[in-house]
Amino acid sequence: MAKGLGKGINALFSGLDVKSEDTIQEISVTDLRPNPYQPRKIFHPEAIQELKESILQHGILQPIIARKTIKGFEIVVGERRFRAAKEAGLSTVPVVMKEFSEKQMMELALLENLQREDLTPIEEAMAYQTLIEQLHMTQEQLAARLGKSRPHIANHLRLLTLPEEIQDWISHGKLTMGHGRALLSIKDKTLIVSIAEKVQKEKMSVRELEEFVSSLNQSVSRETKNKKPEKDVFIRQSEAVLRESLGTSVFIKQTKKKGKIEIEFFSKEDLDRLLELLRVSREEM
Repeated sequence: MAKGLGKGINALFSGLDVKSEDTIQEISVTDLRPNPYQPRKIFHPEAIQELKESILQHGILQPIIARKTIKGFEIVVGERRFRAAKEAGLSTVPVVMKEFSEKQMMELALLENLQREDLTPIEEAMAYQTLIEQLHMTQEQLAARLGKSRPHIANHLRLLTLPEEIQDWISHGKLTMGHGRALLSIKDKTLIVSIAEKVQKEKMSVRELEEFVSSLNQSVSRETKNKKPEKDVFIRQSEAVLRESLGTSVFIKQTKKKGKIEIEFFSKEDLDRLLELLRVSREEM
């Protein structure tokens, strides 16, 4: 069930092990509140139910670790046990009090949850992002500390660049992480949400989505290659002024360092008219 951190959470933080000299107190469940830094947004009812049945049969085998605050008691480790105990109808739970700073509370909540396999890909990504920001680590350093590969960290973090509705669909299991990665490769970013909706409607597999995106990107590349670059506002305004002044079609083509102006005429008389406007006589030509 546990995913191995590089050194294990107990090795990263002293004081997490319950020792024989620690005092175990029975604390009312109404006096306990979850760790405010808890990254887990979704607690699967099946897992809580399974833990509840275990508690009803065997009791809480491992005390919850908490810290005392001016607002009561905050859970440091053991929120799932706490939730299952409430579901089981327990009025009190065994608790060991420890002292932890705000920063340690945040790190512990993230690291404890990263050991479990039931975090959603988005929750896992958000946990990585928070650790990188709070601990001032690079992806490589975090990967080494957690015993994971750098690509594993990077692939999760990329999910956070997806639109929020797609992140929500991944969190609720409507799309997989594989779908998310395939959606990230779409060149035309305005299409991402509509394609994600198409995936759900047509129940596309990751492989089918990858093939669809590959075909779509090839089409976008062809359109981009054939599409002429849009002229800037100054060039378009200049063309409009010249067209109005000369009474004919005028095109300005600009490159990095130079450019040219093309003026259309439709007869010898039309050319003479333009030359007159430009104050150029045939004798000067």
